[in-house]
Amino acid sequence: MSHLSIFEIIMLVCFGAAWPVSILKSYRSRTNAGKSIGFLFVVFIVYVAGVLHKIFFKMDAVIALYALNGLMVLTDILLYYRNSRIIPSPAPPSIPSISSIPSIPSIPSIPSSPPPSSKIVNRKS
Repeated sequence: MSHLSIFEIIMLVCFGAAWPVSILKSYRSRTNAGKSIGFLFVVFIVYVAGVLHKIFFKMDAVIALYALNGLMVLTDILLYYRNSRIIPSPAPPSIPSISSIPSIPSIPSIPSSPPPSSKIVNRKS
């Protein structure tokens, strides 16, 4: 085992502190408001990459923080899918009947030539 990076630990503890709040909010609200499933998957992949890096290149106790954070993000992902099943789908828009469509008023015709009473005066300066 090599020495632990205090900065890596601080980073993982700070990021990890936010996930329980997010999980609790998702669980209680039963909605996905403010959630992005794409973002959750990207963060999950980052934590998986951190675990793999620790396994293959630098094994130390910090792997536990990567794994814990990854499990919390996975929990939030699962809650996202649970909540999307709970939230009812919006009803498809209804097609209005022809009788409910208002009629378009007719547009008066515009004369193509000026009225005969007007004279065009050509003045040269």
